[in-house]
Amino acid sequence: MQFDTSTSSSWKFGHRGRVAVFIDGNNLFHAARFHNIDIDYNKLLRILLGDGRLLGAFFYTGVDAGAERQQGFLLWMRRNGFRVVQKELKTFYDGTRKANLDVEIAVDMLSLAGRYDTAVLVSGDEDFVYAINAVAYKGCRVEVAGFRSNTAPRLIDVADFFIDLGDIAELIRKDVSQAGDYDVPSFVPPDDMHVTGSGYRHNGRDQHRSASPNRNYPDDSERDEPARVKNER
Repeated sequence: MQFDTSTSSSWKFGHRGRVAVFIDGNNLFHAARFHNIDIDYNKLLRILLGDGRLLGAFFYTGVDAGAERQQGFLLWMRRNGFRVVQKELKTFYDGTRKANLDVEIAVDMLSLAGRYDTAVLVSGDEDFVYAINAVAYKGCRVEVAGFRSNTAPRLIDVADFFIDLGDIAELIRKDVSQAGDYDVPSFVPPDDMHVTGSGYRHNGRDQHRSASPNRNYPDDSERDEPARVKNER
């Protein structure tokens, strides 16, 4: 797989058919913050899509109903072709608030397998190893995208291909000097969720989970329609 620097920001994936993108929102946010990168999600989606036809782009995150900035970001995501799957934070006995969406991501990857030819999982969480294998057994190609230093080695090993976001950081970084209609907001994570320095599970416990269901999935006919990717202005 090669990046063509002579044209636009598109990867030479070859024929990838219908593509479904599954973004573990909080996991990606913390990994990007570790690398001091504020991600432009439209740019990210265009690169992950390559020459494929987008079946759907799913963004999973925990939410705090009272966080207006976060709600504004999620509204922007919905209006720009992403299907947001969210779960309200739960408060635990020690006062921490968390939302775990591993199950939702894995179930969606499996339930949609067959409708897409290529799945792109944007996460560094080792918990998805089994789900990736299960999707691969159904005959689908599975790629993992993430920052290598924040991605579990086993996750990289089981994927058909690993896309190191660190290698294309300048292509997915938000342009802070750009204003107007293409004013891309930054992801606002639930403020009480924390992450380990590695960005993936450490000693069997993952401190930074995100994502989940307000499903509102499209019906079968709608699922087969390609999602819109907003052109950069």
